[in-house]
Amino acid sequence: MKKAVVSPGAEVLLSGAPLPKSIAAKAARVGLITNPTGVLPNLRPTFDVLAELYTLAALFSPEHGVRGDVDAGGDVPDYVDEATGLPVYSTYGPGKGAAFRRMAELDCVFFDMQDVGARYYTYQYTMTESMEACAAFGVPFVVLDRPPMIGCIPQGNILSPAFSSFVGKYATAARTGLTIGEFARFINETERIGCALTVVPCAGVTRGLYYDEAALPFVPPSPAIPTVDCALVYPGTCLLEGTNLSDGRGTAKPFEMIGAPWLRVRDAIHALSLLPHEGCLFRETFYTPYSAKFRGERCRGIQIHITDRAAFRPFETALRLLCVIRAQNPEFAYADPEFESKLFGSDALVSASFDCERYISALDAPLAEYRKKIEPFYLYES
Repeated sequence: MKKAVVSPGAEVLLSGAPLPKSIAAKAARVGLITNPTGVLPNLRPTFDVLAELYTLAALFSPEHGVRGDVDAGGDVPDYVDEATGLPVYSTYGPGKGAAFRRMAELDCVFFDMQDVGARYYTYQYTMTESMEACAAFGVPFVVLDRPPMIGCIPQGNILSPAFSSFVGKYATAARTGLTIGEFARFINETERIGCALTVVPCAGVTRGLYYDEAALPFVPPSPAIPTVDCALVYPGTCLLEGTNLSDGRGTAKPFEMIGAPWLRVRDAIHALSLLPHEGCLFRETFYTPYSAKFRGERCRGIQIHITDRAAFRPFETALRLLCVIRAQNPEFAYADPEFESKLFGSDALVSASFDCERYISALDAPLAEYRKKIEPFYLYES
C-alpha cells in the first residue's frame, strides 16, 4: 500500500506558517516542550529548527523526559542538556510549578510531541497545564501538530469530572478522536483557558489515518508504546494498570499481552470467544516480564492480535477481558481501586455489581454527544 505523504506541523512551520507577531524576530526568546518524537521527517530535532529561527532559551520535559529515557511515573529532574547546552525544566512531577513559572521569562512557548490519542496519556495534560501558565503570563503558545497515531476515531466512555486527574483530566472519551493540536483547541475553548493559542496543522492528514500509513519514520512516543498496534490496544488495556494483572510491560508486547502466574487462560479465551470481539483474536501465551509486575516470574497470558483495525474496539475489548478474568479468577483484584477509577473515569468498574454488557450498551449516547462537542475543533477532513 502506498503511504500518505504527510508533513507534521514542525515541517509546515519551516514553509512559513503564520505565527504571533511577538516572535517574528530572531531575537525572540522561546521555549520548547518536547521529547524524542519532536522531529522532522528526516529525523532532525525540532529544537535544532527553533534554534535557527529564534533564540531557543529552554527545553521543558514531559513524563519520560526530553530524551525519553525515564520509565513511566519516574522522577524527571531539571538539568542542563549535554547535547544542546540548554536548561531543561521538568513539567512532570511535584516540582513542575517552577517550570511553569519559567515560561513567564519567554516570548513564546512551543509544543512538539506525538500523542497516542488516549485519555490516560499524560502529554496532553502537560500541554494544557503549560497553556494555563502561558495564559496567566500573557505568553503565546504554539502547538506544532502531529498526525494521529491511531486515527481520529472517538471511542469508549466519557470521564466524569469528579474523577479528574493527570491520567484523565477532562470529560473526554477513552479514545479521544483528536490530534494533539485539535485537543489544544478543544480544551482552550471549552475549559476557558484563554491562552493565546496558535496550532500549526499538519499537511496531508485525514481523520482515519494511522501513523504507520504515513511516509514518516516511527519514533516511539514513550518507552512502552513501541508500535502502532500497541498504541491501538492502549485505550483499552491501560485499564489493567490499577489491577494485579500484568499489562505486558517488561515484554516485547506491552499492552498487547496481559497475564499473571495464576491466570486461567484457556477458560478466559473460551469465554471471550462467546462475546463480541470484532477485529481481534486471542492467543494463549507465556512470558516472563523483565520489569514491572511479576518481574522474573513466569506468567500465563493472553495476547490480543488485531486483525481489522477498523472493526477493533480497544475499550470494549479490554472491559470484556477484565470482566471475564475477574469472574473466573478469585486471585484477581483491583490493586489500587482509586487509581483504577481515575483511569476509568468513574468508580463503576471497581464496583462488585458492575455489569459489563449493560455498561457497553450504554456507551453510544454519551459518545454521540462528545462527537458533537469536538467537531468544531477539527483541523482535518475524513
